[in-house]
Amino acid sequence: MQDAALALLAPRDIELGPKPAPDQPFQHWRLTRDADNVAWAILDKAGSSANTLSEDVLAELDQVLDRLDEDRPKGLVIRSAKPAGFIAGADVNAFRGADDVGVVEQRMARAHAIVDRLEALTIPTIAVVHGYALGGGLEIALACHTRIAVDGARFGFPEVQLGLHPGLGGTARFTRLIDPLQAMSLMLTGKTVTARKAKALGLVDTVVPERHVKAAVQAAVAGRLAADRPSLMDRLKESGPARRFAANRMRAEAEKEAPKAHYPAPYALIDLWEAHGGNFEIMKTAEIGSFARLMVTGTAQNLIRVFFLREMMKGLASGPSAVKHVHVIGAGAMGGDIAAWCAWSGLTVTLTDVKAEPIGGAVKRAVELFGKIGRDDRLKVRDALDRLIPDLRGDGARRADLVIEAAPEKIELKQGLYAKVAPLMKPGAILATNTSSIPLETLREGLARPERLVGLHFFNPVSRMQLVEVVRHDRLDPEVEKAARAFIGAIDRLPAPAKSAPGFIVNRALTPYLIEAMTLLDEGHAKETIDAAAEAFGMPVGPIELADQVGLDICLAVADMLGRELNWPMPEAPQWLRDKVAAKQLGKKTGQGLYVWKAGQPVKTPVAAQADPDLADRLILPMLNVCATLLREGVSEDADVIDGAMIFGAGFAPFRGGPLHYARQRGVADVKRRLEALAKAHGERFKPDAGWDALGS
Repeated sequence: MQDAALALLAPRDIELGPKPAPDQPFQHWRLTRDADNVAWAILDKAGSSANTLSEDVLAELDQVLDRLDEDRPKGLVIRSAKPAGFIAGADVNAFRGADDVGVVEQRMARAHAIVDRLEALTIPTIAVVHGYALGGGLEIALACHTRIAVDGARFGFPEVQLGLHPGLGGTARFTRLIDPLQAMSLMLTGKTVTARKAKALGLVDTVVPERHVKAAVQAAVAGRLAADRPSLMDRLKESGPARRFAANRMRAEAEKEAPKAHYPAPYALIDLWEAHGGNFEIMKTAEIGSFARLMVTGTAQNLIRVFFLREMMKGLASGPSAVKHVHVIGAGAMGGDIAAWCAWSGLTVTLTDVKAEPIGGAVKRAVELFGKIGRDDRLKVRDALDRLIPDLRGDGARRADLVIEAAPEKIELKQGLYAKVAPLMKPGAILATNTSSIPLETLREGLARPERLVGLHFFNPVSRMQLVEVVRHDRLDPEVEKAARAFIGAIDRLPAPAKSAPGFIVNRALTPYLIEAMTLLDEGHAKETIDAAAEAFGMPVGPIELADQVGLDICLAVADMLGRELNWPMPEAPQWLRDKVAAKQLGKKTGQGLYVWKAGQPVKTPVAAQADPDLADRLILPMLNVCATLLREGVSEDADVIDGAMIFGAGFAPFRGGPLHYARQRGVADVKRRLEALAKAHGERFKPDAGWDALGS
């Protein structure tokens, strides 16, 4: 989230003003004065690598302001002592379990009073931001008169991702400071902007390198930083008729990405601005109640749970990675994209294939990807492309710390590749397979060092899907698994540890969802109706569209493999599906599958009202049932890892907190009853697994 060089700064390299007096009573803040009688309030939250806003941090800020009242300085600078950035937002721990609107309102009102007090200071106040200013951190900066951004800083309001909107006066201050439509767009999407973009928007007053911070502060205190103020056109956009018109458009856009029934936060923000935009004090007051009502919703509490699931999975990758050079075998869609992502993440990558054409195609896709995600940093794009090295002869395997095989799902092919590459690898190097379903016990046959084979199952598209299943077998060296997890963390992905078993976690649980959709098609349900039922539950796309996106050939291969390996009571794939695969009607990648695809989108007919109330349960409950099986079988021993894997790898409705968490909230007894009823009506495939007994009622 910040400039790479800035990440290497030690706190002493950041302009923090003079050292504080030894008698300071603060745990989290350091208050100093420089030679110009400018006060510096430095936030360095105790026991944390990043600054977050908690009640004690805000209470100490109030005490800092008390001291300024006692001896008035010429100005006040607020900045962070943490190398990572300014303030990462509110302490999300404080939000967990909130269920009383009144209590939340009282807490937020106290926090508002402190931030309002900062804003009301008559001396110049300056926020100096390096790294990031997010959520509540940005709201603190907005309460200052001047904002100085250090090169590489980023700004944003990610609260919508937690089912909330800004709650420390940010909705009112942000829409007052810049073009209100731009401000609303950033709050509704949760996107961050660079320092340069923030300057163009009028969010920050200047952008400087770290070495010029002191001079910029002096200019701000002297009133020489002329801030851009909202134009007349910006203010006209907050007139009543303009707000009503814009709010209706915003709701229509929000509905496309976040249905109101599941994600109330965007609509609460739009309602707040439509009703009170342009009336600063009333909007700030109304924000408190709106924020508190959102806080106690199931959506917010479950999205907060998802936040902590992500943090937990990041922790599974703890420790530095020793992998500096990755060698990827197979330059197809998965292998090429794995190679590109590793290069983007700062690693040297050699990419090989049996022919030059796939390598060229992979490099072309990498150029397109880097151009999108690195459009604000041309040097990073150049460097990433330099690190992505075509290697037709495969010589990189000799130097690599990690070799990733991403060949097609054919056992003999993969084992043949291992026989060739394993003797070339240097001592201590790790061999990884990107297999999506083949048990590692099968793949390791014939390896001289099977303890160094690990599964690293990435998901498509690699640049967007956060999950990587780290698959172990009973002969895997624990240090190799630890190193594999550290590597996944180093490339900014989330590891999901899994025992080697057919389909691992995600594909094992997702396949019954897809198979049931095919069964429903056979029964005469329209594909659009099936997809709509899943989407109404909260899945990002329905199972028919998902099958087309994954590829019908891949879906069929996984289903057949699981059927052979597990002997489970799932119906076989229908013959018409096999016929489509044989005819190369594979879905999105061929332009036709279950849907016809045009311009990257499926062509759908309008959906009539859903006739069968069982559709959603028939699709979703088999997925939950397999998750209980995975827990019972020990494929994962942690229900939270299963929930995280299904959210970050399969897109399971995030606002429901994960499949097993959803089952607990719905009631395990109710889930079992519904499965039993579906089993009587539709077959043994719905029979509740014994794993539910361990999850209570």
